[in-house]
Amino acid sequence: MHISAKADYATRALLELAREPSRPLTCEAIASSQHIPFRFLKSVVGELRRAGLVRSQRGCEGGYWLGRPAEAITLLDVAHAVDGELITLRGEPLTGLDYPGPASGLPAVWRRIEEEAAALLRSTTLTSLLPGEASAPLPAGSGAPAASKGAA
Repeated sequence: MHISAKADYATRALLELAREPSRPLTCEAIASSQHIPFRFLKSVVGELRRAGLVRSQRGCEGGYWLGRPAEAITLLDVAHAVDGELITLRGEPLTGLDYPGPASGLPAVWRRIEEEAAALLRSTTLTSLLPGEASAPLPAGSGAPAASKGAA
């Protein structure tokens, strides 16, 4: 499994915006706070803007805000905005994947992994990740420990 730098940086930038939704933040401020390369962040924020996850305003009072409330933005929204398909195999979506003979059951496993990952990402909002908020719920049987309250 691979989590792209774009998805990681995009989520971190959105969390910075969600922390103080009443005022805009510049890309410079977000990049500095999260130790993200500025040029790469500018590109990622552009993709978030096109997806409606952030809005921008030019000028000395300008910057970026969330495009909708933090509780309405999920990690699945972020992944789709910057990466498109959640999981691909050699760059291709899993739909229509078919193998012959003894490997015929494998595509169903890959699709199940994608479905379960999507369910977790869909249930995790920006709000649930902010310090002081309840931790994101994990699907039953995930085996992963829940984050303690206040963990970022």
